[in-house]
Amino acid sequence: MKNILVPTDFSENCNKAAELGVKMAKLYNSEIHFFHLMNTPVDWINLDKEKEKRYPQTVQQIGSARADLRELGLKAEREGLKCRTFLEFDGGQANILKHSGHFHHDFIVTGSSGTQGGVRELLGSNVEKIVRKADVPVIVVKNKEVSFPFKDIVFVSDFLEDVSEAFKHVISIANKCGAHIHLVRVNTQTDFNSIEQGLNPLKKFLERFPDLEKYSMNVYNEPAVETGINNYLKYNDADLIAMCTHGRTGFLSLFSKSIAEGVTNHSELPVMTIHIKK
Repeated sequence: MKNILVPTDFSENCNKAAELGVKMAKLYNSEIHFFHLMNTPVDWINLDKEKEKRYPQTVQQIGSARADLRELGLKAEREGLKCRTFLEFDGGQANILKHSGHFHHDFIVTGSSGTQGGVRELLGSNVEKIVRKADVPVIVVKNKEVSFPFKDIVFVSDFLEDVSEAFKHVISIANKCGAHIHLVRVNTQTDFNSIEQGLNPLKKFLERFPDLEKYSMNVYNEPAVETGINNYLKYNDADLIAMCTHGRTGFLSLFSKSIAEGVTNHSELPVMTIHIKK
């Protein structure tokens, strides 16, 4: 992890994401970029200085955003990190991803918009689009205060599809943090079987990672995947939930939109998504 991007709107959860980004950058000795997109009433880039005076409120907002970005940059530099800040106008998620591709970021950390961190704030927003389309892992910070270095990472999959490349990102973070990885598979009503049978895909999956030591295998028989995840989290410590996405359809087939919404709505923990190319 050499270059981390932190898109921010300076909300409470984005500020928590910025703190996490700084801590991760320090752990990995990475460069960190803070990036803010601002909507303006006109094409601000091509507006001359004299005409800018017609929009005093926008000028004030730009000044405030630049000051907030400077403050984030100073916090990173005080930690000995190499940092850059960027302010762009009238962009959307495409601009964030274009920026990320241009600077070859290999990780994105951002916060859900608003302070509730629930499904209405996250899904359907630019954050959800970043999660769906980013080619690099994305951590979305939610309501709960982030515990870092992570000590317990929950990796959820059906383990029937090849998610080994995505899992390497989880291992990298776990190794850096000294974390325990909880592999979780949820059997739903359509594929109820014995716990032993449910463990077979996990055991086969782990054959690819013979050096992995700090892990546990967990199988839940539940009516729905999100129910299994939430019930698991009731009785087990976790600092981060990790799962995989497909670019075109969003979450893996296991994680339909309703399941993704359920997980998002009921979990205040940070969620890491890792893109799988088809």
